[in-house]
Amino acid sequence: MPRRPSNHVDSPAAVGERLRAARLAAGLSQRDLSFDGCTAAYVSRIEAGARTPSYQILREFGKRLGVSADYLATGEEGILAADPLVEGTIALRLGDPDRAAEVYERHLRESDDERAAAQADAGLGRVALARGDAHEAVERLSRALAADGLSTAEASAAAEGLGRAYALQGQLDEAFAVFRRFLERARERCDRFDTARFALLLAHAYVDSGNATAGEAALEDALPGAADMLDPALRADLYWSQSRLARAEGKPDLAAEHAELALATARSSEHAATAARALLLKSRLENDRGDGGKALALLDDARDALAAIHDPLDAASAAIERARALALLGEEQQASALMLEVVDGLNDLHPAAAAAAYASAGAFFRGRGEVERALELYELAVERAPASGGQVADALTAMAEIHEERGDADEALKLLKAALAAREAVTAG
Repeated sequence: MPRRPSNHVDSPAAVGERLRAARLAAGLSQRDLSFDGCTAAYVSRIEAGARTPSYQILREFGKRLGVSADYLATGEEGILAADPLVEGTIALRLGDPDRAAEVYERHLRESDDERAAAQADAGLGRVALARGDAHEAVERLSRALAADGLSTAEASAAAEGLGRAYALQGQLDEAFAVFRRFLERARERCDRFDTARFALLLAHAYVDSGNATAGEAALEDALPGAADMLDPALRADLYWSQSRLARAEGKPDLAAEHAELALATARSSEHAATAARALLLKSRLENDRGDGGKALALLDDARDALAAIHDPLDAASAAIERARALALLGEEQQASALMLEVVDGLNDLHPAAAAAAYASAGAFFRGRGEVERALELYELAVERAPASGGQVADALTAMAEIHEERGDADEALKLLKAALAAREAVTAG
C-alpha cells in the first residue's frame, strides 16, 4: 500500500484525543499500546498532539484497540471497526453523549438477544448519567444489571454508574447497597482492582452523607488492594478521598498533603478531571486557612480543566471558592455578587450537592454579617438535603448558633434539638 500524505489526519491534537480515549476504553496503558518501532514515549507524544503518526502506526493501534485506523485519523462516522460498544465508550469519554446515544440505540435496534439489550441499556444509562438525568440512568442501569447478560467488567461499570445515579437523586441508602454488593462480589472473585474501586466509591458516598467515620473505614478497604497497583488514576482518587476525609475530621495539614499527592499523581497520569478536582479541593483548604491569594492561583490553574469536564457541581464549587478567596482579599462587593450569581443556579444541582452549596453560601454571608440572608440559605440547605445525609444537622446547628447570637434562646434550643435528632439518624444509619 502506498504511503499516505501527511494530510491523512484531521489534526494531531484530535488524533491524540481519540487515541487516548480509545486506549482508556480498552483498558490499556501507553506501554501496552507500544510495539517495535513505536515506544511508549512516542505514544505519549502522539496523545499529546506533539507528533503526527503514520497511517501504518494508526492501523497497528487500531488492531490493538478494536477501532479502525480511519477513525483514529479523522473521527468520521461509520468508519469504526466492528465493536459499537467501544465506539460508544469513546464518544462518552470525548464528551459527546449524543453520538454515544446514537451508537447504543443502533446496537439495540440491530441486535435482538438479551445480552445486546443489556449492553445497550447499560450504555444508554451512562449516557443519561452524563446528561444529568439520574432518573433515566437508574431505570436503564438497573434493567441492564437485572438482565444478567453483562460481562464482569460491563456489570462493574454499570454498577458504578447506578450507585452514582442513586446518589445524584439523594438516595444514599440505595447507593450504599449497590456499592456494598459489588464490593462483596469483587472480594469473592479476588479482584483487587474492583475491590479497591467499590471500596473507594463507598468511601466517597459516606463522606458525601456526612459520615466521615464510616468513610474512613471504607477507605481502609480500598488502600491495601490499591497501594501497590500501577493504576495512577485509581491512586489519585484514593489520595483525593483521603484528603476529603482529613478535612472532614479537622486535619487541614494532612488534607493538604493528600491533596498535593492526588494532584501530582493525577498530573503524571494525564487524569485531568481528578487533577482539576484536587486543585479545587486545595483551593478550599487554602481558603479555610485564610490564604485567598493561593486559593485564587489554584483556581486559575484548574479553570481550563474544570471547563472541559462540564460538571455543574464542580463549576458551582469553583465559583464558591473564588468568591471566598475574593472576600479574603478585601474584594467584598465582587465576592458577594459572585456568590449570589452561584446561588441563583443551585436548584439545577442534585439535592445533596445543592444542599452543600447552599450551606457554603450561608457560611459565606454569615461571615460577612448578613445573617438574614445566611438563614435563608441554611433553610434552603435543609430543604434540599437528603434525609439520610449529615448536611441537615450541620445546617440546623449553624442556624441555632445564629439565633443564639441574636439572643433568641428558645428558637436556638429548638433548632439544636432538631440537629441532634438528624445527627443521631445519620449515626444509626
